[in-house]
Amino acid sequence: MIRLIVWGIVIYLIYKFVFELLVPVTKATSQMKDKIQEMQEQQQKMKQQQEQQNSQKKDKSPVDKGDYIDYEEIK
Repeated sequence: MIRLIVWGIVIYLIYKFVFELLVPVTKATSQMKDKIQEMQEQQQKMKQQQEQQNSQKKDKSPVDKGDYIDYEEIK
């Protein structure tokens, strides 16, 4: 009879350990991985947008500013 009670307590403790500690930790870990991956994707998109904007700026022809005189300092 005592053996049955001890085994019941052991099984109960194992059950509580698994479902109150291990399962939430694994869920939190997977959520963190998902968020990190999402942030990395956003950073890649932003980097690509910046590269596209930079390449568009380089492709534009220079604007005609009219007559421009270089300034030279006279000593």
